[in-house]
Amino acid sequence: MAEEKVQMRKQLGLLEGVAIILGIIFGSGIFISPKEVLEKTGSVWGALTVWAACGVLATLGAMSYAELGTALAQSGGDYHYIHEAFGPLPAFLYLWDANIVFVPSTNAIMSVTFANNLLEPIFPNCPIDPLCQKLIAAVTICLLTFINAYDVKFTTRIQNVFMFTKIAALLIIILGGIAWMCQGRLEHFEDGWAGTKTSVSDWSVAFYSGIFSYSGWNYLNFMTEELRDPFVNLPRAIYISLPLVTGIYLLANISYFAVLGPVGVRATEAIAVDFAVVALGWLKWAMPTLVAIAILGGLSVHIMTSSRMCFAGARNGHMPELLAHINVKCMSPMPSLVFLMLISLIMLIPSNLTSLITYCTVVESFFTLLSCSAVLWLRYKKPELVRPIKVSLWMPIIFVAVLLVLMIVPVVSEPVAVIAGALITLAGVPVYLVLVRDQPKYLADVSVKFTHVCQKLFLTAVEEKDE
Repeated sequence: MAEEKVQMRKQLGLLEGVAIILGIIFGSGIFISPKEVLEKTGSVWGALTVWAACGVLATLGAMSYAELGTALAQSGGDYHYIHEAFGPLPAFLYLWDANIVFVPSTNAIMSVTFANNLLEPIFPNCPIDPLCQKLIAAVTICLLTFINAYDVKFTTRIQNVFMFTKIAALLIIILGGIAWMCQGRLEHFEDGWAGTKTSVSDWSVAFYSGIFSYSGWNYLNFMTEELRDPFVNLPRAIYISLPLVTGIYLLANISYFAVLGPVGVRATEAIAVDFAVVALGWLKWAMPTLVAIAILGGLSVHIMTSSRMCFAGARNGHMPELLAHINVKCMSPMPSLVFLMLISLIMLIPSNLTSLITYCTVVESFFTLLSCSAVLWLRYKKPELVRPIKVSLWMPIIFVAVLLVLMIVPVVSEPVAVIAGALITLAGVPVYLVLVRDQPKYLADVSVKFTHVCQKLFLTAVEEKDE
């Protein structure tokens, strides 16, 4: 019997692909506070219009990624597409920002949010000790990292359960809203355009917030090599997930507005819980638990997919060689998972991550724009490239154009955040020149010795290529 090659197994099917996309998108946002869109548009129908338009825009972006994911069928997602289209330096800068800021800060924020939702029902009238909150967040990150490293198949099964739990929670909200409206309580929609703002700046911010709530549709592309029949399952997962997300987001917001009204939506900090208190009777006690499960599922997916980006970068020599190793028993990128876990734990130390979130949003939007524009550039640069799926050019053109316009908003409203994001990104240039492109020999020797020690610790080996 032939020994199994040291490489990540193709064990993700269509259901797992859909679960990964929905797991990321259905994070905490739709459950906790979608009031930003309402505040910036000023009216119920204005907010619903933004949610629908952002769903269409996210679908256009996802369709563009379907072409990239099938034409460049390697794991790594945005990193791989930027590398192929624009070269190693822009790809390294994306990897630099992702590993220093995007991924660990998102993990830290989601784990802290999970800890809050876990503790508040247990101690409803007590202030939460920040240390206790962060300890639970740290344990959560470590536990999910262990599960992801130990058994990918088991992890995907858990994520399937999380996905159905999230959809069930949203269906409860939607059915509760429908039951409410069937009683003739439609007063909040009768003059739904009242108070609509005319400021272009406000509407731009609303669109920016809306499209950010749909973020995550590109995360399945990080795991292309682990998909069974990726040329079929990758686009199908996208085609199923994005319309489903758009429909559920719209219906959930309609339910929120029907029950709480615009005043209630503006006032709440935990919209799903407040909705449950008003409309769901005894089921209100289940909502904090469902929100916590939704966040936990999103965090698990984020840990799994982002480690593949780190793995792909190390495979190209943009990260330490160790991070491109695979555990020979579990066939998972264990060093990459542990590395991101340690950075995420460090991110739990600061008391306030709000400013970091702003930096993340600005810079991540820029790289998403760059990734999607790779569709257009590769059509020109590599017309001979085999493309199993070839989208109409108007799709990436509209997505890139709209995102480019929306990126002007933070330049005007948050110039400090934009400058900080640019400085963090540019700080990666000297790192690339000194440590990657022209790495000193003594540093390479130290890296090799460190890799050998960690190989024994993690039982890892270099990935074996298919012949």
